[in-house]
Amino acid sequence: MIPNFCLAILVLSVAFQTVPISEDSNDVKELTRLETVWNEAYVHGDAAALDALCGDDLIATMTDMQVLNKAQSLGILRSGRVKFQRYETSDLRIRVYDNAAVVTGRLQRTRLAGAGEADDSWRFTKIYIRHDNKWQVVAWHASTSAL
Repeated sequence: MIPNFCLAILVLSVAFQTVPISEDSNDVKELTRLETVWNEAYVHGDAAALDALCGDDLIATMTDMQVLNKAQSLGILRSGRVKFQRYETSDLRIRVYDNAAVVTGRLQRTRLAGAGEADDSWRFTKIYIRHDNKWQVVAWHASTSAL
Protein backbone atom coordinates (compact mmCIF):
# COMPACT_ATOMS: atom_id res chain seq x y z
CA MET A 1 0.00 0.00 0.00
CA ILE A 2 2.74 2.46 0.88
CA PRO A 3 4.77 1.79 -2.29
CA ASN A 4 1.66 2.49 -4.45
CA PHE A 5 1.03 5.69 -2.54
CA CYS A 6 4.66 6.79 -3.10
CA LEU A 7 4.35 5.96 -6.78
CA ALA A 8 1.16 8.00 -7.05
CA ILE A 9 2.85 10.99 -5.41
CA LEU A 10 5.78 10.68 -7.79
CA VAL A 11 3.54 10.50 -10.87
CA LEU A 12 1.48 13.50 -9.74
CA SER A 13 4.58 15.57 -9.02
CA VAL A 14 5.97 14.88 -12.50
CA ALA A 15 2.61 15.66 -14.11
CA PHE A 16 2.31 18.98 -12.31
CA GLN A 17 5.81 20.00 -13.35
CA THR A 18 4.79 19.92 -17.02
CA VAL A 19 1.60 21.97 -16.64
CA PRO A 20 1.85 25.19 -18.64
CA ILE A 21 2.13 28.45 -16.75
CA SER A 22 -0.87 30.80 -16.76
CA GLU A 23 -1.41 32.90 -19.86
CA ASP A 24 -1.23 36.00 -17.65
CA SER A 25 2.28 35.22 -16.43
CA ASN A 26 5.23 37.57 -16.89
CA ASP A 27 6.87 34.89 -19.06
CA VAL A 28 3.94 34.87 -21.47
CA LYS A 29 3.97 38.66 -21.63
CA GLU A 30 7.71 38.65 -22.34
CA LEU A 31 7.39 35.97 -25.02
CA THR A 32 4.57 37.94 -26.65
CA ARG A 33 6.86 40.98 -26.70
CA LEU A 34 9.68 38.92 -28.20
CA GLU A 35 7.36 37.72 -30.96
CA THR A 36 6.80 41.39 -31.86
CA VAL A 37 10.57 41.99 -31.79
CA TRP A 38 11.01 38.98 -34.15
CA ASN A 39 8.39 40.27 -36.62
CA GLU A 40 9.69 43.85 -36.62
CA ALA A 41 13.27 42.66 -37.10
CA TYR A 42 12.27 40.93 -40.33
CA VAL A 43 10.37 43.97 -41.65
CA HIS A 44 13.24 46.33 -40.81
CA GLY A 45 16.01 43.94 -41.91
CA ASP A 46 17.44 44.07 -38.39
CA ALA A 47 19.72 41.03 -38.29
CA ALA A 48 21.31 42.24 -35.03
CA ALA A 49 17.95 42.01 -33.23
CA LEU A 50 17.41 38.49 -34.55
CA ASP A 51 20.98 37.53 -33.65
CA ALA A 52 20.30 38.51 -30.03
CA LEU A 53 16.95 36.71 -30.02
CA CYS A 54 18.23 33.41 -31.44
CA GLY A 55 20.28 30.83 -29.60
CA ASP A 56 23.59 29.85 -31.15
CA ASP A 57 22.20 26.37 -31.86
CA LEU A 58 19.12 27.64 -33.75
CA ILE A 59 17.64 25.31 -36.35
CA ALA A 60 15.13 26.80 -38.82
CA THR A 61 13.01 24.55 -41.01
CA MET A 62 10.67 26.04 -43.61
CA THR A 63 8.57 24.76 -46.47
CA ASP A 64 10.58 24.04 -49.63
CA MET A 65 13.86 25.24 -48.12
CA GLN A 66 16.95 23.57 -46.73
CA VAL A 67 17.29 23.35 -42.95
CA LEU A 68 19.21 26.43 -41.78
CA ASN A 69 21.41 27.05 -38.78
CA LYS A 70 21.69 30.47 -37.14
CA ALA A 71 24.48 31.77 -39.36
CA GLN A 72 22.71 30.69 -42.56
CA SER A 73 19.38 32.11 -41.43
CA LEU A 74 20.85 35.49 -40.48
CA GLY A 75 23.02 35.47 -43.60
CA ILE A 76 19.96 35.59 -45.84
CA LEU A 77 18.67 38.70 -44.09
CA ARG A 78 22.11 40.34 -43.93
CA SER A 79 22.70 39.75 -47.64
CA GLY A 80 19.70 41.86 -48.61
CA ARG A 81 18.65 39.20 -51.15
CA VAL A 82 15.29 38.95 -49.39
CA LYS A 83 13.37 41.90 -47.97
CA PHE A 84 10.10 41.66 -46.09
CA GLN A 85 7.32 44.16 -46.64
CA ARG A 86 4.98 42.35 -44.27
CA TYR A 87 5.66 39.89 -41.45
CA GLU A 88 2.57 39.41 -39.30
CA THR A 89 1.58 36.73 -36.85
CA SER A 90 -1.82 35.87 -35.43
CA ASP A 91 -3.55 33.07 -33.56
CA LEU A 92 -0.64 32.94 -31.10
CA ARG A 93 -0.62 30.22 -28.45
CA ILE A 94 2.14 30.40 -25.89
CA ARG A 95 2.87 27.58 -23.47
CA VAL A 96 5.61 27.95 -20.87
CA TYR A 97 7.17 24.89 -19.22
CA ASP A 98 9.68 26.04 -16.61
CA ASN A 99 12.72 27.04 -18.73
CA ALA A 100 11.22 26.15 -22.10
CA ALA A 101 8.33 27.58 -24.09
CA VAL A 102 6.42 26.62 -27.22
CA VAL A 103 4.88 29.35 -29.37
CA THR A 104 2.56 28.44 -32.23
CA GLY A 105 0.58 30.59 -34.59
CA ARG A 106 -0.09 31.76 -38.09
CA LEU A 107 2.41 33.78 -40.12
CA GLN A 108 1.57 35.89 -43.14
CA ARG A 109 4.41 37.62 -44.89
CA THR A 110 5.22 39.38 -48.13
CA ARG A 111 8.79 39.16 -49.34
CA LEU A 112 10.76 40.60 -52.20
CA ALA A 113 13.45 38.37 -53.64
CA GLY A 114 15.20 39.28 -56.87
CA ALA A 115 12.65 40.82 -59.18
CA GLY A 116 9.65 39.02 -57.69
CA GLU A 117 7.25 39.43 -54.82
CA ALA A 118 5.76 36.48 -52.95
CA ASP A 119 3.15 36.07 -50.25
CA ASP A 120 3.45 33.27 -47.72
CA SER A 121 0.76 31.94 -45.42
CA TRP A 122 2.27 29.56 -42.89
CA ARG A 123 1.62 27.89 -39.57
CA PHE A 124 4.67 28.02 -37.31
CA THR A 125 6.11 26.55 -34.15
CA LYS A 126 8.91 28.22 -32.23
CA ILE A 127 10.79 26.71 -29.31
CA TYR A 128 12.32 29.09 -26.79
CA ILE A 129 14.64 28.20 -23.93
CA ARG A 130 15.48 30.40 -20.99
CA HIS A 131 19.23 30.70 -20.51
CA ASP A 132 20.70 33.13 -17.96
CA ASN A 133 17.23 34.64 -17.44
CA LYS A 134 16.90 35.42 -21.16
CA TRP A 135 14.54 33.71 -23.63
CA GLN A 136 16.11 32.61 -26.93
CA VAL A 137 14.70 30.80 -29.96
CA VAL A 138 16.43 27.46 -30.55
CA ALA A 139 14.05 25.94 -33.12
CA TRP A 140 11.68 27.44 -35.65
CA HIS A 141 9.49 25.49 -38.04
CA ALA A 142 7.05 26.89 -40.59
CA SER A 143 4.95 25.10 -43.15
CA THR A 144 2.42 26.17 -45.73
CA SER A 145 -1.12 26.66 -44.58
CA ALA A 146 -4.38 27.24 -46.40
CA LEU A 147 -5.69 29.16 -43.40
